[in-house]
Amino acid sequence: MPERTVVIGSLLGLHARPAALFVQAVNETGLPVMISHEGHEAVDARSVLAVMSLGISHGQTVTLTCDDENADGALDGLVEMLGKELDPR
Repeated sequence: MPERTVVIGSLLGLHARPAALFVQAVNETGLPVMISHEGHEAVDARSVLAVMSLGISHGQTVTLTCDDENADGALDGLVEMLGKELDPR
């Protein structure tokens, strides 16, 4: 199962609009991506509420996993996105 770890670059973490932008990108992959954060169980990264429930802040590390052997490229793109500031508008 492909897995990637990334430090969140968005100043707002994964709350509100940044979480929505991330979830939109995950949904565009069409893959069953999961996200976990320091001691929390992995949640479905296709759900804004699930992602926001993790309380992920700027500078914290998350792990993305996907139960699809062809997920490497999609996970790499999501890691690149999460390492940057997401539009807070």
